[in-house]
Amino acid sequence: MANMVPTEFSGAVPVDGYGPGFFRVGGVVHRGAVIVTEAGVTPWGGLEDRAALLALAGSVDVLFLGMGADIAFPPRDLVLALEAAGLMPEPMNSPSAARSYNVTLSEGRRVACALLPL
Repeated sequence: MANMVPTEFSGAVPVDGYGPGFFRVGGVVHRGAVIVTEAGVTPWGGLEDRAALLALAGSVDVLFLGMGADIAFPPRDLVLALEAAGLMPEPMNSPSAARSYNVTLSEGRRVACALLPL
């Protein structure tokens, strides 16, 4: 399991660890894919679950897409749908997405990450 470096989050919920098939968010282990926002964590149905991602429109400025253990590009039609809703998806591997989410969150920005498990 990888632990994240602690920082100040002003009450927001950080990703503080991950491992095969799980993410630890705010000290609680969640199995499978998740969406993490300042308010907390929710289960996510993966790339096919567009509705959960589109529901973030208007509440976040940046959406980090953690594509699992390796970097991969999300389906083009998903990216276009997110962009049309005003979300700017940034695909990367899930560990990088979790770290980027934490850094951006600590800056006080409106951010979310959608993480596929490793």
